[in-house]
Amino acid sequence: MLEESASYNGGGSEPASPISQYLNSSVLSISILGVLEFEVPLDDLESQVIPLLSNVFLPLSPRFSSVMVTDANGRRKWKRVNVKLEDHFHIAEMSSASSPSENSEFLRDYLTRLGMESLPHNRPLWEIHAIKYPTTEAAATLIFKLHHSLGDGYSLMGALLSCLERADDPSRPLTFPSIMTTRTSLGGESRLKCLRAVPKVFPLVYNTIREFAVSILKSTCLEDDLSPVRSGEDGVEFRPFVIATTSFSLDAIKQVKSWLQVTINDVICGMVFLGIHLYMQKHGNGSAGNRAKSTALVLLSTRVLQEYKTVQEMARPGSKSPWGNHFSFLHVTVPKFTNYDADNPLKFVHYAHKLIKRKRTSLAVYLTGQLLQFIKKIRGPEAAAKYMRSTLENSSMTITNLIGPIEQMALSQHPVKGLYYMVAGVPQSLAISVLSYTGKVRIAISAEKDFIDSQKLTFCINDALTMISQAASP
Repeated sequence: MLEESASYNGGGSEPASPISQYLNSSVLSISILGVLEFEVPLDDLESQVIPLLSNVFLPLSPRFSSVMVTDANGRRKWKRVNVKLEDHFHIAEMSSASSPSENSEFLRDYLTRLGMESLPHNRPLWEIHAIKYPTTEAAATLIFKLHHSLGDGYSLMGALLSCLERADDPSRPLTFPSIMTTRTSLGGESRLKCLRAVPKVFPLVYNTIREFAVSILKSTCLEDDLSPVRSGEDGVEFRPFVIATTSFSLDAIKQVKSWLQVTINDVICGMVFLGIHLYMQKHGNGSAGNRAKSTALVLLSTRVLQEYKTVQEMARPGSKSPWGNHFSFLHVTVPKFTNYDADNPLKFVHYAHKLIKRKRTSLAVYLTGQLLQFIKKIRGPEAAAKYMRSTLENSSMTITNLIGPIEQMALSQHPVKGLYYMVAGVPQSLAISVLSYTGKVRIAISAEKDFIDSQKLTFCINDALTMISQAASP
C-alpha cells in the first residue's frame, strides 16, 4: 500500500513523502498525460489559459508551485518557487496546413515525444500543451503533463476538473457515478454477521500470506515470459511508444455487469484479458506465445471513498481522502490460452472477478506498503524506488482506471468532446488506462513502437466486448 505521509502547512518548504521520492528518483520517473479533445477550435488561448492557471490551477496545491530538492542532510523536500507560467504553457506549431488525418498522426507523434521527454527539475513538474489543428477526433486538443510525484490519478484528475465547468450550466457542479459503499447496520443482524465471519479469518490469513509471498517473488526474482505484449528490452521506457484509443458504451458494460452479477471493473478487466488473448492468438509465435506467463499490475486505490472529493475537500485537515498518492499494485495473472478458451469468453470475466476479489480482501497490499517503508528505513528511498521499478519491470503491463464526470465539461465555454489519459515512463511494453466520461468508457493503449500493434490490439478489445456481451445475454 503506497500512501503519502507528508502534508503541507503553508510554509515555503515541506518534506517530500516517501512515495513522491520513489516516483521521482534516479531509477524511476513517471508522468501522467491527460488529453482533452474539444468540439470547437481554441481561439485566443493565451488570454484564457494563463489567467486560469494563475487564479485556479496553481492555488489548488502547493506542489504545483514547488520543485523537489535535496537538503544538506540528504532529505528531499518540496521547495516553493516563483512560477513563470510562460515556461509551462506551449502551443504546438506545424510547418504547413494538413488534413485532419495528418494532424492526428502529428498528435500521436507529439504525445510520444512528450512521454519520452523528462520534465525539467528546475521548475515545477507540470506542463500544458495545446494543439489547435483539427484532428479526426476533435477540433482542438489540450494536453496536461503532470509528474506522478505530484499526486495519483485521483488527485490530478480532481485538479484538472477544478479548472473546468459544466458545459450545460457552469453554475452547477459536475457529478460523478456513484461509488457509495454498503454499510451494515449496528443491530443484532450485524453481530450475527460478525459471528459468521469468524471462519473467514483463516482464508484471510492464508490469502494474505500467499499474495504477499507472490508479490515479493514477482517483484524480485519471478519475471514474466517474453510474449507478444512484453519485449523484455532494457530501458523500454525510453523507447518510442504508440497510442491508440477506443470507446465503449458504459450502459453496455453495466448490462453485462448486471447479467453476470459482477462489478464494472471485473467486466473491463475480463474484456482486456480476452482482448490480449485474441491478440496473442493472432500475433504470438505459435502456441508458445499464447502460453506465455503474463502478469498485469492492476492499480488499486487505497482511499476510503464514499463519494468523489473535490480538491478543496482533499486539502482539509483530517480528510479521509487527502491529496497525494494512495494506491497499490495487484499482481493479476493474465489467463493463459491453454486454460481459458476464447469459445467461452465469460471465463475471462469470472476469472477477473474471482481473482481481484481474493486479492482485495487480503492484507497483502498493507504488508507491501510496510515492506517498502522498511526498505526505505534500512537502505534509503533509492532502494525502495528500485524495488518498485522491479515490480513494474518484471510484469507485462499496467492497467489503471479512473472515474470521470457524467456531464460534459467545458474550458472557458469550449465544450470538451472527449477525455483520456495515459501513464508515461513505466518500464513496460504495454500500459492500458480506462476512463469513464459522459456515459462512455475510453480505453487508451500505450504500446512499444514497432513491437506491439496498438491499433490491432484495440480491435481485439472491441471484439472481446462483443463476444462477452453475446455470451452473457439471457
